[in-house]
Amino acid sequence: MRNKRKVIKCLKTTPIVQIACQQAGISRATYYRWRKENEKFRKKSNVVLGNGTNFINDLAESQLIKKIKEGNLTAIIFWLKHHHQAYREKNIIINTSSHESSKVPFGVNFILNENPKPGDKMITE
Repeated sequence: MRNKRKVIKCLKTTPIVQIACQQAGISRATYYRWRKENEKFRKKSNVVLGNGTNFINDLAESQLIKKIKEGNLTAIIFWLKHHHQAYREKNIIINTSSHESSKVPFGVNFILNENPKPGDKMITE
């Protein structure tokens, strides 16, 4: 019972099963056996894994924002690509049977489609 509590505690701050198991002194097999056999443990571990992941996400975002404030161009580009519609990469499906032009606008990924379906957009310039 003590090891179960320790695993749960570890998962709250480090949502990686292998690391939590090592810190609690148990094997991954034991952890997954406990999850299979004990519904309460399974539910609790699911909750703390989710909370732990959210905690790490918050840490990562705070570090990213810190880098943006420091003027780190890579961090700025990453943020804009993932949080601003105008900077997102766009995917356009091209029907290769009618594709005549090889002009590719900046920031656009082309997906060549040799078997177009009704409704696929075809780009020709």
